[in-house]
Amino acid sequence: MIIVVAPGQGSQTPGFLSPWLEDTSAWETLSRLSEHAELDLVLHATLSDADTIRDTRIAQPLIVAAGILTLEALLAGGRRLSGIAGHSVGEITAAAGAGILTSEEAIRLVAERGRAMAEAAAQVETGMSAVVGGDEAVVLDTIASHGVFPANYNGGGQLVVAGPRPALAELGANPPAGSRVIPLQVAGAFHTEYMAPAVDRMRAVAGTLTPRDPATRIWTNKDGSEVTSGAEFLDLLVGQVSSPVRWDRCMESFAAAGVTGIIELAPAGALTGLAKRALRGIPTVAVKTPADLEAAHALLDGDK
Repeated sequence: MIIVVAPGQGSQTPGFLSPWLEDTSAWETLSRLSEHAELDLVLHATLSDADTIRDTRIAQPLIVAAGILTLEALLAGGRRLSGIAGHSVGEITAAAGAGILTSEEAIRLVAERGRAMAEAAAQVETGMSAVVGGDEAVVLDTIASHGVFPANYNGGGQLVVAGPRPALAELGANPPAGSRVIPLQVAGAFHTEYMAPAVDRMRAVAGTLTPRDPATRIWTNKDGSEVTSGAEFLDLLVGQVSSPVRWDRCMESFAAAGVTGIIELAPAGALTGLAKRALRGIPTVAVKTPADLEAAHALLDGDK
């Protein structure tokens, strides 16, 4: 079983979609999605600088659009998915890939998600840091004593925490035993109680959509379980805005399902990196540019 995974916020870099947009159909896809996002995603994918595309209101629609665009290229020639999952905002990409949402519905939803989370983040000065290494129980006790919260259980010895910036700075100066703390360039305490104001706005938009049951296997960040109802997945996706991402459990579920390879959509690299540590020996392909499609197609075509 080859599983396609879609990355989350923070994976974007300036100009990362420029090689893809040399193809006319890709440019047309991104232009169409721009209309539904009410953003110039072509501009942001090619010419905008790092500070601009770090803005949550831009970053989230840009990442989902990139995933949709590269998934179309991956599935060219009538190829089909065996399974898909997304990390954080990548769950919206996964919902589109599984047929739960159309690409237009996915972009509308993520555009509102980005706006709502940016506004929630502006209420209190918060941020996120990665804690790498250390015993998980010790790490959790230590971060609780500093007043910060687990946001992403990434597996492979990495936990992303979130909370007030002064508390994160204190944690960085006094990291849990055997670990190091790395500040992340994210403007907000995502997947914590600080994002609660964004949930109602997301739910309002979700109520205007018509989710369909998934056409392929899909797993939720809530607890790593497989979801067979489109309506349930959409509801979980909305609630996930203020709840921790359990990517560690998603990878455990991949292993239990018999995963034989993982392909990460653009902007790729982070999730294949985690898989190399948590799912040792499983082949991975990070689809960063069109040049990576040959290896991805070879892996996908071998899944017979």
